[in-house]
Amino acid sequence: MRRRQFIAGLGSAATWPMVARAQQPAVPVIGFLHPRSRADITARLADFQNGLRETGFVEGQNATIEYRFAEGETARLPALAADLVRQGVKVIVAAQGAAPDAAKLATTTIPIVFNTAGDPVSGGLVASLNRPGGSRHQQRWVGSKAV
Repeated sequence: MRRRQFIAGLGSAATWPMVARAQQPAVPVIGFLHPRSRADITARLADFQNGLRETGFVEGQNATIEYRFAEGETARLPALAADLVRQGVKVIVAAQGAAPDAAKLATTTIPIVFNTAGDPVSGGLVASLNRPGGSRHQQRWVGSKAV
């Protein structure tokens, strides 16, 4: 009888790490798309990361950020946005310029967060401010706070 208990205990001990890993929640992956280079937007990138931290998301701990920079070549944005979609990101932050348009063309199911100096309705990014349509959402940013 002791032999059976030992083998059963050994089997359950071997499966415990797999069960523990299966119960951990998935870490959200955030896609970040920008028309310029990382070096060009260092301060804004720090504000973005601080804003995430203020809402409880810390890169490398409980969130992953996939960065894509067009390095000033806006023609690269559609391919970079499509790559984020293939990576399976949960949301795309399309910072400025042509990035929101590229993200909109790449997906209709992944939420897109963007900022724009113009009118997103007349620019064709959203159907209306009250009901943006699809999964796209618009926020205005003042400093590092969403309004």
